Amino acid sequence: MSMMSGKGSSLLKMKAIKHPSVIRYGASLHVVMRHDTKVDNAGDRKAGLPFVSRSMVPSLFTVMNMVCGYVSIVMSGADQFVAAGGFIVLAAIFDTLDGFVARITDTTSRFGVELDSLSDLVSFGAAPAYLVYTFGLEDIGGIAGIVLSSLLLVGSGLRLARFNSVCPGYSNGSFSGLPTPAQALTVAGFVLWMSSDPMLESYQLQNALAMMTIVLSILMISRVNYYSLPKVSLETLRERPVQTVFYVAVFFCVLVYQAKALFVVMLLYILLGLLKSLSMIFRELVFQR
Repeated sequence: MSMMSGKGSSLLKMKAIKHPSVIRYGASLHVVMRHDTKVDNAGDRKAGLPFVSRSMVPSLFTVMNMVCGYVSIVMSGADQFVAAGGFIVLAAIFDTLDGFVARITDTTSRFGVELDSLSDLVSFGAAPAYLVYTFGLEDIGGIAGIVLSSLLLVGSGLRLARFNSVCPGYSNGSFSGLPTPAQALTVAGFVLWMSSDPMLESYQLQNALAMMTIVLSILMISRVNYYSLPKVSLETLRERPVQTVFYVAVFFCVLVYQAKALFVVMLLYILLGLLKSLSMIFRELVFQR
């Protein structure tokens, strides 16, 4: 009997190794009866299919924004300044699309907000900071160029942190402080323009970049009130038709005249915010009297 039981045990152990229906738990063996093999395989295939949530769709656009920012940094390091500026513009397009997709799919989430801020710091903080450094500020000498260019990165980080912590610094269709995409598009527009039509001497270019970097950094952390771009929807078109048509016209002007128009449009946007804030301060002073 002992020999028979020993053989039986050995046979059962071999089946446990070869047959998936025999499972070992500690020192004992348990036999699990299988159902139809085809049914089980079909069930396994269904269970193995990855489930993609709707909330991941806008996040894909946000990730593309981040990737464009990284590619811009790589292009700046290779002295491909036109490509670097172009990828910043492309990142801004993806930044607009992720919000649009989140609204139409009704998948706005805290995760999306945080991922968007991290992507913006790469694409609209690190990318333009390194772009102005490699485009001209590194020729200043010493660490002055590094310090100046880093202001864009630091300003973007502070601006995004403030937006997330006191959200809403965004209210009633306006922003408190220059939005980071606007700052990055201003830098990209200037670099693209100077690359296609160099009209400044080396020292003039360095001075222009240094001044632009300081002003943009200050504006980002300031309390200057800036209009937000209208949300792309039929409701916005009905509520603000003139403003929406104006933005569309500006978009087509940028497509036609490209870098020069982009830089001029961003300068007008910055000046409009300054004028709006000054008018608000003036009205408050008048009412206080």
